[in-house]
Amino acid sequence: MNVVDSSAWLEYFADTKNGKKFEKVIENTELLLVPSITLYEVFKKILMERDEHIALQIVAHMKMGKVIELDMEIALSAAKFSKEFRLPMADSIIFATGKKYHATIWTQDADFKNLEGVKYFRK
Repeated sequence: MNVVDSSAWLEYFADTKNGKKFEKVIENTELLLVPSITLYEVFKKILMERDEHIALQIVAHMKMGKVIELDMEIALSAAKFSKEFRLPMADSIIFATGKKYHATIWTQDADFKNLEGVKYFRK
């Protein structure tokens, strides 16, 4: 299973050189988990930079993977990971989601750089 961080989704949709590194993982939707916080972050960023129509199209693409809602187990684990690794809220939720489902987390966000189960690519 795979979880793609918001930063990687944005690179993918912008069709950048770094975005190509996440292409195979994102397009393998059978193994793709999408934390609901990632939908929020990507939708908000695209909404601010482009428009709602494009943002909704992007969310529709993201929903081809399995959307994982924030439940109590993930929330409490995220709080613990946030404390232990000094992760911001969204990153800790993404990390906790990956841990719950034994998924690899794909990112270019340096907050994840040295964490177990993470495939980090520098920007």
